[in-house]
Amino acid sequence: MSFRLAAYAVCIEDGRVLLARHVPPKGEPVWTLPGGGVEHAEDPFDAVIREVAEETGCDAMVEGLLGVDSRVVPAAERTVPGPEHQNVGIFYQVRITGGELRPEPNGETAEPTWTPIADVARLRRPSLVDIGLALARTLPATGHVAPVPVGGLIQH
Repeated sequence: MSFRLAAYAVCIEDGRVLLARHVPPKGEPVWTLPGGGVEHAEDPFDAVIREVAEETGCDAMVEGLLGVDSRVVPAAERTVPGPEHQNVGIFYQVRITGGELRPEPNGETAEPTWTPIADVARLRRPSLVDIGLALARTLPATGHVAPVPVGGLIQH
């Protein structure tokens, strides 16, 4: 089984959420939250700030921990061939404090955009977008939300 620890920013302002278009080398683009893998010996708190800067060009401040999501993706459902995969995502409530939206230089993330939350349901997106929005909406005391069903526009 492969494993990934990632930190994601849930930036909500005036009924909009900050999303970025992820354009993988293979496969279809998806709209996702800013964030990504925590590097070796990096604190996830620092990782989410770094990822926001890299992927959007914006400065960010963590306002709070929303929760943690752990999910296992069966090998047969992976978009890239490989063994069963576990992703542990740490979701933070983040506020943008400066900078200007721009695509990630030489990266797979393009078009960071403030998207009306009501429009998210019509976008091709990974389940982590719905998880982040559910955590921000419900603020569960345990920091845990039920798994998001995958299918249609929602992918692993």
